[in-house]
Amino acid sequence: MKFVKPLLFAATLLATALAQADVNVGVTVSATGPAASLGIPEKNTIALLPTTVAGQKINYIVLDDASDTTQAVSNTRKLISESKVDVIIGSSTTPNALAMTDVAAEAKTPVITLAASSRIIEPQDDKKRWIFKVPQNDGMMALAVAEHMAANNIKTVGFVGFSDAYGEGWFEEFTKAAAIYKLQIVANERFSRSDTSVTGQALKLMAAKPDAVLVAGSGTPAALPEKTLKERGYGGKIYQTHGVANSDFLRVGGKDVEGTILPSGPVLVAAQLPDSNPVKKSGLAYINAYETMYGKGTVATFGGHAWDAGHMVAAALPAALKKAQPGTPEFRAALRDSLEQVKEMAGAHGVFNTSPADHLGLDQRARVMVTIKDGAWKYLPPSP
Repeated sequence: MKFVKPLLFAATLLATALAQADVNVGVTVSATGPAASLGIPEKNTIALLPTTVAGQKINYIVLDDASDTTQAVSNTRKLISESKVDVIIGSSTTPNALAMTDVAAEAKTPVITLAASSRIIEPQDDKKRWIFKVPQNDGMMALAVAEHMAANNIKTVGFVGFSDAYGEGWFEEFTKAAAIYKLQIVANERFSRSDTSVTGQALKLMAAKPDAVLVAGSGTPAALPEKTLKERGYGGKIYQTHGVANSDFLRVGGKDVEGTILPSGPVLVAAQLPDSNPVKKSGLAYINAYETMYGKGTVATFGGHAWDAGHMVAAALPAALKKAQPGTPEFRAALRDSLEQVKEMAGAHGVFNTSPADHLGLDQRARVMVTIKDGAWKYLPPSP
């Protein structure tokens, strides 16, 4: 009997330690490099996320991948092996997110990416079953662009996009959308995120004489083709993707991006939305939280994705905590399963309803059309 009490005491200590295990959330974003205009607001938003859910403390370990694919993979390995994270949020760009997939799947650690391409989560397989996404699919946004073009009597379109998975994904999806709305793509050009000149591409686009040009880029690098086209005298409509929806794009583009049209998450123009919009309240909640900490006018849609990812984790945690303890393979698996069951979660960008077949969970409530007027974002109501 003399050994029973020490054993019971040790068992109690062990149970207490397990009960108090923190949930560790790893984060890798592109806070420096060409995608910094995406990564900085994402990094800033992490400080606004819940630190306790269902009585469980949450720690966030944030790393910068410098917009570099190799560094994103290295960060993923470090977060898993050294920080023992239960889930990862990131990265900011499609190439980085795609590169992280193998590492996360091998370690059976769920990832909620902040990058846009549907290729990150589709088609579902043994690897992608560990990956979730919060930005709107490029296909959803491509349809919105094509619909707006058709409604405004545009017949021919010139395309210029990043020479990576983001640009390729957008061209693929816009080609499908263009066919639906009977738009003819008359030029198809590419440029790098780090390019300092796109004169050749701009001249080829202008030679094709399209009614409109779609620039498929993200962050401040996406301003370069538009500025070059304007400098060369192009007078047609210019569309961008939801990858440019932040104040840095407005700053870099200046007067040359005036009149640009793009699809966006509702958070970009939340204050302008009608009260009946289901995302207005949750979008304003993010804006108020961000601007209270960082100043009026500082909010960006990319930070809204980090907000949605953090709240998706928070929504999935209670069910996972009932099945296993944080820091274990069983908990990571339970959290992955729970992330497939998020229902009616109102975020900055939309209302999320995930399932085993849908690791995004957004519908048409997650998109609006906006334009740039007088150097600011302006909501474009749907056509009557």
